Amino acid sequence: MGDKTQTHPGAAGRAVAADHPASLRNVVLVGHSGSGKTTLVEALALTAGAVNRAGRVEDGGTVSDHDEIEHRQQRSVQLSLVPLEWDGIKVNVLDTPGYADFVGELRAGLRAADAALFVVSASDGVDGSTRMVWEECAAVGMPRAIVVTHLEAARADFEEMTRVCAETFGGDDPDAVLPLYLPLHGPQGPDGHAPVTGLVGLLSQKLFDYSSGERKESEPGPEQLPDMTQARNRLIEGIIAESEDETLMDRYLGGEQVEVKTLIEDLERAVARGTFFPVLAAAPAAGGARQGIGTVELLELITRGFPTPFEHPTPGVTTIDGAPREIKPCDVDGPLVAEVVKTSSDPYVGRISLVRVFSGVLRPDQTVHVSGHGMTDRGHEDHDVDERVGALSMPFGKQQRPVPQAVAGDLVCVAKLTRAETGDTLSAKDDPLVMEPWRMPDPLLPLAIQAHSKADEDKLSQGLSRLVAEDPTMRLEQNQDTHQVVLWCLGEAHADVALERLRTRYGVQVDVVPHRVSLRETFAHRSAGRGRHVKQSGGHGQYAICEIEVEPLPGGSGIEFVDKVVGGAVPRQFIPSVEKGVRAQAAKGVASGHPLIDVRVTLLDGKAHSVDSSDAAFQTAGALALREAAADARIHLLEPVAEVSVLVGDDYVGAVMSDLSGRRGRVLGTEQTAGGRTVIRAEVPEIEIGRYAVDLRSLSHGTARFDRRYVRHEPMPAQVAERVREQARDS
Repeated sequence: MGDKTQTHPGAAGRAVAADHPASLRNVVLVGHSGSGKTTLVEALALTAGAVNRAGRVEDGGTVSDHDEIEHRQQRSVQLSLVPLEWDGIKVNVLDTPGYADFVGELRAGLRAADAALFVVSASDGVDGSTRMVWEECAAVGMPRAIVVTHLEAARADFEEMTRVCAETFGGDDPDAVLPLYLPLHGPQGPDGHAPVTGLVGLLSQKLFDYSSGERKESEPGPEQLPDMTQARNRLIEGIIAESEDETLMDRYLGGEQVEVKTLIEDLERAVARGTFFPVLAAAPAAGGARQGIGTVELLELITRGFPTPFEHPTPGVTTIDGAPREIKPCDVDGPLVAEVVKTSSDPYVGRISLVRVFSGVLRPDQTVHVSGHGMTDRGHEDHDVDERVGALSMPFGKQQRPVPQAVAGDLVCVAKLTRAETGDTLSAKDDPLVMEPWRMPDPLLPLAIQAHSKADEDKLSQGLSRLVAEDPTMRLEQNQDTHQVVLWCLGEAHADVALERLRTRYGVQVDVVPHRVSLRETFAHRSAGRGRHVKQSGGHGQYAICEIEVEPLPGGSGIEFVDKVVGGAVPRQFIPSVEKGVRAQAAKGVASGHPLIDVRVTLLDGKAHSVDSSDAAFQTAGALALREAAADARIHLLEPVAEVSVLVGDDYVGAVMSDLSGRRGRVLGTEQTAGGRTVIRAEVPEIEIGRYAVDLRSLSHGTARFDRRYVRHEPMPAQVAERVREQARDS
């Protein structure tokens, strides 16, 4: 690794296709927003020959051109696929957004990839969210490497950044995170900064100079030898420690020279196994340069050190009835098992599905079975339907270049799967299967919306259904209590993108309105009421009188109706009418328009008329009696309370607990977990945590996450209840 001196241009002007899994590598780029992932992808595409020196593809766009929203927001908001070819290997590069609101796109990229490339800025360091993703990859044994970018920054320090990465990512074994190359610096400028002009290969013991715009190999000078020798010895020891040859370390320590070929083979195996994590440096090409610094070395690592799809275990597969089904990893001759990892809409082509093929071969015009199961908690109903696959293609900027097929292990874009949603499984029509869905974060930021006009109202339902079909991290709620349409999102930026897509992609203009929680009412004490509905003004009269008593019940009791009428004061056939009227009024509320709960209503007495009494009259009398009882009672306004579990770094525990207390929260307890984190459990009124997804991220610098579940309704403090009532009157 590091011995090649020439590039191997690939995909310019044609689609990159693979006919066998062994010639495939799927790698996802991970890193915080602004770390340089998209710039790195473009530099790799330039080196691999997928774009010209101006960084343009054939249609004049860039290889990363995808969404107008990304251009307006100046950041990536969705997963994108960039296929490259290097040394006869097809490399599917998955570029993911770095902003926390779009972690769903990152999770989709992790699902589709076989290895991860963590992009770390030399000027910004490693943030908390990147650490969390590293731990997720470690939990499943995904191979990883680290690329340090922004080396051109004035205070960039590759050596210091490597040390930080070793401490952050190395865990108990920092020697598992070591550089394969050292930066080669040019003359210092007036500001004292010495720009990086090339790399020093530690295994090859060669200099790779990029200062001329082309990669040139030479021998190291005396000034490079001390640092190179020290770093090389440490790298060799780190590689040998991961070697399957247990005698190699003893032989090395005994003075035996280990062949570079053996070291490279052991390095490649350790990287593929996910036990060694090399650090590389990369910088974009400057001016008219053909290659960016480190791009050749990075492509060599991906093609030679990262695993093939054969080494990626197939996620759990079952029949549509739930019976387990064993599928060999990346079996070209096996049954078709593929998964939709991303869904998007093109104004000209329609719906486009990005699909990872895990088994079998996917071909154009093939009829497949589309199964969606296990996503009902996100508003995605279970479904099974047969669909005909449209054209298969590979994206290049704004172009879609056709390919004849997609073998197991490959990624491909499929046109016109009108029913398939993100997370759905594609399988053979006569052998339908379902893949276990990948884990997605819960959307916890509510966005209440309403159509801007009547014309928008007609299109709103279809636009929202398409939106949630594309994005499984978005949940649609039609709240029956508040009569609001609520989009649950991951954060403000996620919500902004959803609104913009509704407007630009589906032509729906919506207004954002304040989100309301489902409040309730109950009686604070026992009260009585008399309902009198007597009308004799022409025609058939109405006559119904009933007397009730209302008393509070424990939480969760609902509405209980008791009949204690004696002597036939209210005829038996009209007692259900009284109950119906009481329950109808309870549903409407008795004080502030919120449903009444947790009371016992006892019918004690009443009067009827042999001619004028009726079902409708006693329903009205029952409702009037309940309203009169409420007029003479103190009515509690009940608010929903959620149990919140916050996973936060130990450094932020105090701040988070103080913030929860300020939200009228009651801390139930804390629990230490691995990795220097604490779980805080608390009960908090839901009205206080509407924006908690945003506030917690700010409070913990993006390192905390939380979940919530409804527990009960309980009385709201008097001053808060009065404020809510005033707001309701004002609106």
